[in-house]
Amino acid sequence: MNENQAAEPVEIDTTVAHEARVYDYWLGGKDNYPADRALGDVIAGHIPTIKTMARANRAFLARSVRYLVADAGITQFLDIGTGIPAAGNTHEVAQRLDPGARIVYVDKDPIVLAHARALMSGTPVGRTRFIHADLEDPRGILDNPALAETLDLGEPVAIMLVAIMMYFRDADRPCDIVATLLDAVPPGSHLVITHPTADFAPEAMAAVAASAEASGIAFQPRSHDDTLALFAGTELVAPGLVPVAAWRPDLTDGPTAVGDPHSAWYWSGIGRKP
Repeated sequence: MNENQAAEPVEIDTTVAHEARVYDYWLGGKDNYPADRALGDVIAGHIPTIKTMARANRAFLARSVRYLVADAGITQFLDIGTGIPAAGNTHEVAQRLDPGARIVYVDKDPIVLAHARALMSGTPVGRTRFIHADLEDPRGILDNPALAETLDLGEPVAIMLVAIMMYFRDADRPCDIVATLLDAVPPGSHLVITHPTADFAPEAMAAVAASAEASGIAFQPRSHDDTLALFAGTELVAPGLVPVAAWRPDLTDGPTAVGDPHSAWYWSGIGRKP
């Protein structure tokens, strides 16, 4: 069953770069504008392989969902920081394995709200919903009626925070945000995080962060230890917190060769709430 939250009219300023549209550009999408492509190209000047890294991050999303459904038995997903729909959305991967899987997408960005219907074209027996909300207020997400109508928080849930926590500076207390979400779900729930890091190329990543900040986009890369701190209260599943291309490449739907796992500058992991 699909239940579409009414799409309210949105105004989108296409003259200012937007993180969701920049990411869409790197993935080869069509929902981006000159300002987005300009910032994307500036960042690519610092990291020529940025498009490959974005695709590696997207591929991890699919692998993690396959693991969660097939190996961990998870059938409920809270995907926060959804971004513009692209091939291999969470509900598509999950419902291919279990047609009854239920997914709630959350994003604050009007560009994503404008595409919300595409995020809810799931299976007849599954459920998908979109909540227009801000991760700065995790309690507001958890208290949204659409979440309770779609997910049973008495059963395990996978909390998906894929390439979203870098938009929160340390002053925003990101660990507290994650902890609030984890406190709301039962044992057996899982936490999925990918996070850009400067561990592999400090100067290049510093230039990327400066370019993003100059465009009005908060961007804070985190070290391995700082990313690990976001998993407090969970037990990491094998292979632990590793470069995104190195996390269970055997789950790839296609060729499994990844080359140098350090070529994509994201840490990635899945934690299980005991």
